[in-house]
Amino acid sequence: MLKKYIIYKSFFLICFTAVFFALFSCNSKSGVNSKNFENQVLLDSINLWIDSSRNSGFSDSIRQEYLNKAEQNCKEIGNDSTQRRLISRISFAYSRIPDSANFRRTNKLVLQLSEEANDSIRGAEAHWDLAIFFNNEAFPDSAYYHFSKAQKIYENLKKDFESARMLYNMARTQATVRDYTGSEINTIRAIELLKPLNQNKHLFYNYSNLGSVTKELRDYDRAIEYYQTAAEYQEKIQGKNNFDASLQNNIGVVYQEQGKYKESIPYFQKVLNEANLIDNNPKLYGLALNHLSYSRLKAGSTNGVENDLKESIAVLDSIENIPGLARAHYNFSEFYLAKRDTATAIQQAKLALNFARESNNNDRTLSTLQLLAKLQPELSSDYTRNYITLNDSLQQEERQVRNKFARIRFETDEFIAENLLLSRQKQLWTGIALAVLLLGVMSYFILDQRVKNQKLRFQQQQQAANHEIFNLMLAQNQKMEEGKKQEQKRISEELHDGVLGRMLGARMVLTGLNKRNGEDAESERKKAIDALQDVEKEIRAISHELSHAAYQKINNFIYSVKDLLSTVQKTGNFEYTFNYEPNFDWDSLKGNTKINLYRLIQESLQNCVKHSNCKHIELDLNVNENILTINVKDDGKGFAVKRGKKGIGMRNMASRVEKLNGNWNIESNIGQGTTVSFNVPLNKIPTKSASQTAPV
Repeated sequence: MLKKYIIYKSFFLICFTAVFFALFSCNSKSGVNSKNFENQVLLDSINLWIDSSRNSGFSDSIRQEYLNKAEQNCKEIGNDSTQRRLISRISFAYSRIPDSANFRRTNKLVLQLSEEANDSIRGAEAHWDLAIFFNNEAFPDSAYYHFSKAQKIYENLKKDFESARMLYNMARTQATVRDYTGSEINTIRAIELLKPLNQNKHLFYNYSNLGSVTKELRDYDRAIEYYQTAAEYQEKIQGKNNFDASLQNNIGVVYQEQGKYKESIPYFQKVLNEANLIDNNPKLYGLALNHLSYSRLKAGSTNGVENDLKESIAVLDSIENIPGLARAHYNFSEFYLAKRDTATAIQQAKLALNFARESNNNDRTLSTLQLLAKLQPELSSDYTRNYITLNDSLQQEERQVRNKFARIRFETDEFIAENLLLSRQKQLWTGIALAVLLLGVMSYFILDQRVKNQKLRFQQQQQAANHEIFNLMLAQNQKMEEGKKQEQKRISEELHDGVLGRMLGARMVLTGLNKRNGEDAESERKKAIDALQDVEKEIRAISHELSHAAYQKINNFIYSVKDLLSTVQKTGNFEYTFNYEPNFDWDSLKGNTKINLYRLIQESLQNCVKHSNCKHIELDLNVNENILTINVKDDGKGFAVKRGKKGIGMRNMASRVEKLNGNWNIESNIGQGTTVSFNVPLNKIPTKSASQTAPV
């Protein structure tokens, strides 16, 4: 009835969803909201099919149909991440049916899609599912490999809880192949991750596994300590659980394997006193009853042992616990051996051997072979040979598996190390590239700032030089004005003291002679007339002087250049020749032009002094057809023009010539001196008029 109810309910939900989806599709308007709603309805349907497939009340074929339908409709989901999540759920559901073919196919698809989308979470889940599949199929090496792959992914994602669970699964897998040391290491790693997370249940699992592993390593004291620690975490687990009974049974087994049979009995009794244990956990009940019977037997008490052993075998047989049956029949064989019932003991031992081989319990197989060799001395050589063969093969197989596990760890760690190295190299090269880029940008800005600063300093120097030249021009004008005043004063004194005095004397003589006649008077008049003629000559001489001074005009610019030559000559200790066009009004040039020309001449003279070691310099200033030409020639040592470095002085000269829209050239040979020429176009050539050049 319950199964039919579940089927009808699931069928009703699926039909209702499908009908609603169809109606909505027909009546709704097209648009974004409609599309989103359709996707949500489809998503809910797929999830419902997946959930239904996990219902063990359905047959395997019906569950497969649900999963096939869910898988087909996944293609209609537009969101890739949602699609990967759904396929991952479908793959896991296939493994629970179990449907190994479809599980392997969908699991492979999940791994492929996760790798393409770089979806680490789905990839880790796919490896986890595949590891469980291989564990169930008894392929511990493959299971360990995929648990390890999932663990590394979770570790890289900083998901400590999931990483710890994978380490625990790896440890359990290692324990099944007797790689107890490796199992212990991974369990401790898991515990270190779980402690800060307060995961009491999983800490209980890990400490219980440590107890089992150290028991197999014959470190019994530590095994009991680990079980006791597991008990402490078991008490912290919220909700009801029967973990305590399992712990008590495990501790009793530890004492039993040490040969402390009396000490083990209270632990098994405590397990059996658990209320409703036979109903809630028949496996544990059967095992605990079997262990208690064996401990009593070894402790020397046979009361009730036979009945308890029979009951434990019945319980374990009812649940088809093959490993438990192998142990129970082995204990029963020892019971009959103690009663000297060899035939029955041999019969029970052979049953134990069959169950041990059926369950692939190699430890129980070996111990049973030893017991049979003891029970049947005539066949002991055969049993011993089988024992040795099996033991050697088991050791070799275990060694191979441990080596395979070690190789998996090595390859995984090596792969991680390579990825880490590549990541670090990538970071290093990225850092170097950024550093080079930043260095380049900084260098550009520094150089650009230096150029700007240099240009600013140059402009400041130009302004200072212009100011200096302007002051020099003012000083020259002031000197000219003073010269004019002095000349005016001299002329005034000459006219006043010389001409006027002599004219006054002649006038007084002539005035006195107007009243006299005779030869004496006439002689005196002649002298007065001669004196006036002398005055006339003196005035003419002064007039010619003034006319010559006016004709021979002194230019401020030319005077400045002469002053510059005199100043540089004192420093350079050379002779110079200065030629210029006398008919050109040099002071009519614009102020900026005169300043730049002056600086060009100054820089050229300084270069002669600093570099050429010359003895003579010739400076020519000429104007021809609106072109002003300046030539600075020295007789120094010269240089190779093509190999000469352009310093800041030459760059400044080029800048000044460019401002004047002119050009310049350097001609030089080693040992033959240097000539620097500047050509500056003039829009207008001011010259003196003919009246200015004519003599007075």
